[in-house]
Amino acid sequence: MASGTGTAAVPLASRRRRHRSVVAVLAVSAVLVVLRLWVLEPLWVSSSSMEPTIPEGSVVLLYRHAEPVPGSLVSFANPSGTGTVLKRVVAVGGQTVAIEDARLVVDGAAVPEPFVDHSRIDGTYFGPVTVPDGHVFVMGDNRAASIDSREFGPLPVDEIRATVVWPTAPSE
Repeated sequence: MASGTGTAAVPLASRRRRHRSVVAVLAVSAVLVVLRLWVLEPLWVSSSSMEPTIPEGSVVLLYRHAEPVPGSLVSFANPSGTGTVLKRVVAVGGQTVAIEDARLVVDGAAVPEPFVDHSRIDGTYFGPVTVPDGHVFVMGDNRAASIDSREFGPLPVDEIRATVVWPTAPSE
């Protein structure tokens, strides 16, 4: 069948399939944009302060709406004013935190940390410090190379941007 302009008419079923495909691509694109802008965010790790858990050069996926709890990895603006920092929450408001001969102690009890190389910080002592309500105490897993709450103090919870939900290994 020909149209008045001399071109063949596109069958109705074919136009509907093409329309559905375009709508599906637009819907998926919109969902991905919403996720990226308001829910998930990738972060390239540029320091060794979280090694061996998150090696320098890794990419982590951050979730912007999670509550920080002890053990969670969180991101926040660098207190020195440049970039984003990634650290582990080791204590929350009301808890007392200390380091005794390289071992983390929260509320008087040693916290198991198999990801920390205690031999690199043997003989290190800090605190005790009581974390104020509405704050968290954060530390890097590589304690010897981490600038964290031992330096800049407890972090207000409202300064936390996101929580790590997925680490990926650095590309070699």
